[in-house]
Order: sequence, then structure tokens, then C-alpha cells
Amino acid sequence: MQAIRYTGRMLGKTYDSQVCSIARALEVVGERWSLLIVRDALFGGATRYSDFQRSLGIATNVLKTRLDGLVETGVMRRHQYSQQREQYEYLLTDKGRALAHSLVALSEWGDQWATDGEPPILYVHSVCGTGVTQKTVCAHCGVVEDPAEIRAEIGPGMPADRIPA
Repeated sequence: MQAIRYTGRMLGKTYDSQVCSIARALEVVGERWSLLIVRDALFGGATRYSDFQRSLGIATNVLKTRLDGLVETGVMRRHQYSQQREQYEYLLTDKGRALAHSLVALSEWGDQWATDGEPPILYVHSVCGTGVTQKTVCAHCGVVEDPAEIRAEIGPGMPADRIPA
């Protein structure tokens, strides 16, 4: 599957000098409000422009720009639900729903490092009601508890001219 390269309208810039999937992800969802829109769609059931406007209190021009960008990058799709007034809803694609894991991980980080007291939101498995967490897992050893045990290595997608000699 070929990666979609966003034009930069959401961020206002791209990270062309960075050969990194984190930089590419930030080009798609790194702008203020974008992940909150995805959060509300994933966990709050928001689909309509008015849903996002009401829950986020975001300026209408900013919301329109963010929704258009999320559609353009394939995170959401626009679906016309009314012929009479030409009204649309914004539905997450598989690509958008796949952000759930990242949002749970970001929420866990926020619970530990950016929230006073108890977590304001709990994520639970809808099938059994048990709490959901996001863990980093080694394919050989299992869960990696110490982030110092994680290192980055050059992967197969690194352009040859960017590999240090």
C-alpha cells in the first residue's frame, strides 16, 4: 500500500527533511484539533459537522479545514445522508479507526504525565467491560516495560542516500 503524501494544508508545512513515519503521521493528524476530531468520531460516535462543533467548540472555519484534510488524507470519508438539504456525515475509514491504538497510548501518557489526579476517561473493551491499555510488545520476549530497551534501527524503507556510511 502506497503512503498518502499530504500537501501540508493541515499543518501548514511538511517535514520533507525527515525520513520518519512519525513525521509522516504528523503531516496527516498532527495539527491541533485533528486528533480530537478523530477521538470524538472513534469514542464519542460523532459523525456530523454539528456533532464535532458542539463537542469541541471549535471555530467553524477551522473545523471545516480539519474535516476536509482528514477526508483528503483518507482518515475519514464524506457521506451524504440527506438529499433535501445536501447534508453530510464524516465517517472514519479503516485508516482512521486504526488510530484508536495510538489515541489510547497517548491518553495513557496524558494520564501519567499531564493530568492531575485520576484519569478523566477510561477506555474499556466493549465485549467484556475490562480496561484497555496499549503496550509495546517484543515479538520474542513479550511486553517491553523499560523504554530504554527500545532502539531505532534503519528499516527497509530508508532511502539508500540517507543511510550513514
